[in-house]
Amino acid sequence: MKDQVKLPTTLQEAIKYFADPQACLDFTVALRWPQGPVCPRCNSLEHRFLKTRSVWECKRCKKQYSVKVGTIFEDSAVKLDKWLCAIWMIVNAKNGVSSYEIARSLGVTQKTAWFMMHRIRLALQHGSIDRKLMGEVEVDETYIGGKARNMHHDKRAKLMQNEGAFRKAVVVGMLERKGEVRTAVLRTASEKLLGKSVREHVVPGSHLITDEAAGYTKVGREYAHKVINHAETYVKGTVHTNSIENYWSLLKRGIKGTYISVEPFHLFRYLDEQSFRFNTRKDNDQGRFMLALSSITGRRVQYRELIGRTTWH
Repeated sequence: MKDQVKLPTTLQEAIKYFADPQACLDFTVALRWPQGPVCPRCNSLEHRFLKTRSVWECKRCKKQYSVKVGTIFEDSAVKLDKWLCAIWMIVNAKNGVSSYEIARSLGVTQKTAWFMMHRIRLALQHGSIDRKLMGEVEVDETYIGGKARNMHHDKRAKLMQNEGAFRKAVVVGMLERKGEVRTAVLRTASEKLLGKSVREHVVPGSHLITDEAAGYTKVGREYAHKVINHAETYVKGTVHTNSIENYWSLLKRGIKGTYISVEPFHLFRYLDEQSFRFNTRKDNDQGRFMLALSSITGRRVQYRELIGRTTWH
């Protein structure tokens, strides 16, 4: 595709480029179907285009389909130009972008922008997560959530009733030095759950670097485990957890400064978003945009799924 058309490299260029409905359609079709539209029902390449509705009709099974079918855009009345610009904004905003800003920029409601952003975050769960981390890997956990004293009395009382006590969400992070990061939301920072996350994301035998938390003692026996005691020092040669702690600072800056309030049930989606930007930090805006678009197919989340639960993930 890059050889056929000059793709935008900045947000301003993206807005101009995707302002043309035909350019949006041609771009998305070329991205999804390099060999031409394919019927989602019978996989036939034989079709006719209904220009008035911008849909195709399969000549074999007579099913009508649009370029949105089978993607995060499916069943959305929002036009492609807004979707594509929203993706550009999200993947290239270092500290994230709020649904209110997306709504103002694209001329949609805040509710619509919020829904769009969660669909886009689904696409940011990129396939590179299949590759396990190796080499020197820093592991640490952090706690994310509002302070009980800042909550409205009714909300605090409801949380206390459901959970028994106020607590923050536990997030474990594993960062490969000069490489990628993996994160996971845990119910508790127990030895069992921390060990499971490490084994799932880190190649056995790698150099595991943690603080003195007891939760890493057992799993550390399966790795070349090095511990830094923060009560004594924060750096001892190459033994430190500064990289993952810097990542936590970046994550919390986005959550507290941009999103303000994140429901625990949706926290993992925000982690996916931040991890995507961090893992593609050496790429440019266009590269991050194209990488995100490569994962829009076969993923879908409905609005009722997003609002149906508010309990801990």
